[in-house]
Amino acid sequence: MSKATKAPDAAKAENLPFEDALKRLETIVEAMESEDLPLETLLTRFEEGTRLAKACQAKLADAERKVQKLEKNSAGEPVLKPLPPDLSEEEA
Repeated sequence: MSKATKAPDAAKAENLPFEDALKRLETIVEAMESEDLPLETLLTRFEEGTRLAKACQAKLADAERKVQKLEKNSAGEPVLKPLPPDLSEEEA
């Protein structure tokens, strides 16, 4: 698979809702475990599964950061506290 086709696939995986990406990942795993597939097909599915797993992990990490920063304001309403400037996106 060329780099030209990998980039759109990676962007597609990142743009999928978490639940859809997880379902697709589960489908890929089941197919790889149960079907007698040629090596090339297995590698293609493995690559897609890896991209989906990374996208899911990133979405979960982002949700976790948001939950950790959720606080209540003076009126008792939940508000999202901004991340401190020293925290970078790569630290997640």
